Amino acid sequence: MSTLQPVAQVKAQTEFEYGVNDFSITVGTVNGSGSQTSNLTILRALFKMGIPVSGKNLFPSNIQGLPTWYTIRVSKDGYLARREEQEIVVGMNPNTFQKDLNSVSPGGVFLYPDDMKIPVQREDIITYPMPVKKLSMESGAPSNLRSYVANMVYVGVLAQLLQIDLDKIYQALDFHFKGKTKPIDLNFGVVQAAHQWAAENLEKKDPYRVVPMNLTEGYIMADGNTAAALGAIYGGVTFASWYPITPASSLAESLVEYLPKLRKDPENGKNTYAVVQAEDEIAAIGMAIGAGWAGLRAMTSTSGPGLSLMTEYAGLAYFAEVPVVVWDVQRVGPSTGLPTRTAQSDLTFTHFLGHGDTQQIVLLPGSVTECFEFGWRAFDIAERLQAPVFVLSDLDFGMNQWMTRPFEYPDRPMDRGKILWEEDLEKLKGDWGRYRDVDGDGIPYRTVPGNRHPTAAYFARGTGHDENANYSEDPQNWTKLLDRLKRKFNQARKYVPRPVIDTMPGAKIGIIAFGSTGPAIEEARDQLARQGIPSDYLRVRAIPFTEEVTDFIRSHDRVYVVEMNRDGQLHQLLTLEVPDRATQLISLAHTDGLPLTASRVRTSILEKEANQS
Repeated sequence: MSTLQPVAQVKAQTEFEYGVNDFSITVGTVNGSGSQTSNLTILRALFKMGIPVSGKNLFPSNIQGLPTWYTIRVSKDGYLARREEQEIVVGMNPNTFQKDLNSVSPGGVFLYPDDMKIPVQREDIITYPMPVKKLSMESGAPSNLRSYVANMVYVGVLAQLLQIDLDKIYQALDFHFKGKTKPIDLNFGVVQAAHQWAAENLEKKDPYRVVPMNLTEGYIMADGNTAAALGAIYGGVTFASWYPITPASSLAESLVEYLPKLRKDPENGKNTYAVVQAEDEIAAIGMAIGAGWAGLRAMTSTSGPGLSLMTEYAGLAYFAEVPVVVWDVQRVGPSTGLPTRTAQSDLTFTHFLGHGDTQQIVLLPGSVTECFEFGWRAFDIAERLQAPVFVLSDLDFGMNQWMTRPFEYPDRPMDRGKILWEEDLEKLKGDWGRYRDVDGDGIPYRTVPGNRHPTAAYFARGTGHDENANYSEDPQNWTKLLDRLKRKFNQARKYVPRPVIDTMPGAKIGIIAFGSTGPAIEEARDQLARQGIPSDYLRVRAIPFTEEVTDFIRSHDRVYVVEMNRDGQLHQLLTLEVPDRATQLISLAHTDGLPLTASRVRTSILEKEANQS
């Protein structure tokens, strides 16, 4: 059974000539210049033409003024990973003009404002100067908006050169500006003027163009942070606390945007949730744990530096057995690191978050669709296991636009886990212990505030305790407690998402990965197969690992572990899981802040395989 990204399963049946529906566009601008509107307009217009696309935003960690790049990949075959090649580059930033010019692939295209009097000294590419200043001056835009609408000039020129449907451009603007006629007409007017100018003044000399397809039917465009927020809402989130941090802020902001629309009491119109912006990350997780203890479905969201601050509270929730969900939208570390670059470097840190013998449950979404799904499933798992659940996304998923299937409403009722109410305690005649393992699965029973039975109360302890929540330093109690927590962690294998596996006939090598590396690996596997190297692929979706992971490792001669960090953190954890197969696990770890490419995966595996001969 194939478990690839759905769009990558549907290959285009039409044979296109070179340069048609298969290239990348990169726009170099200045952060804060309004170019994101123009770039998303192109992306959405191509998507509306039925062509598979993906967008990657490479932006600096300041508010305004530094260079930023946005890359759109157009792929008739449905591949969504970043490419290293850039066939079309738009250079709007004089400070990066030469760098942008040099980045154009041989035979490619370079567009730039004609008022930039910088020599173009390349004979292996095609250049198109554009009258950006002239057309923005003639747009009728107020002087304070001209620099923003100027970006629509390259939208119009590209639309003419590449044959992007202007009706789709208009629809994309209508979506972006939410039907507001004035900004739509202002921006579309510039697009039309630039389109007409290009038709009258530019002789097309390059092979790149687009033609309509039907490969985006049944898909939407969304980012992972919005998907996660919607998933949490549909999973019954009642309380969220957060502190702003890139790249996680938009997750909480999406909660703030959508909760008022989706979570009001129909009778009195009052909100049925609370969202609190805390004074720091420590307060944010403290509030969420308090809400989780009180019986609410509670969550917080952060990134690596914020998670570092949350460590002590995470240990408390693990030991006191309080359900809470924590989203970590990963970025490059250590320390402040690169706030606006992507990585997968929080895996081992999160898994062992907290001092002492602590093992946290970690979910690893591998698509925007799974960001939504894990948004609600995380609550079920947290409450079933009475434990913190950490969901590790990253900047690439969280802040970039991806093609995804429409989100599906949860297919099961909420799992609140083992909660005792008044009638339950009455049947037990009050004979219960908060940390007592009645069922042998390591998961005790709990009560929540509001239970009026006189024996319902207990003391939630971060200190040593016995099964009745009484303070204890007894060695036997301590050993028994830690053994039960380990048993509960192992029990989590029954509830966490299982891995997805895709196989090829004759494969002797396996590839294991997680998260946003998936699209690059899927494309690389196709490339390797064409070179006579079939491979099987397992995408991990949770820790603890399930038996499918160990079975996969044992059934292959060599298993390549692909991830975006320096030290091979998933490789380390798999080696701990299957130590007798350590020599068959080969780490292909790399981090540079950029999304992984298929060419890097393919080249790395080919080099390793060559050494095996």
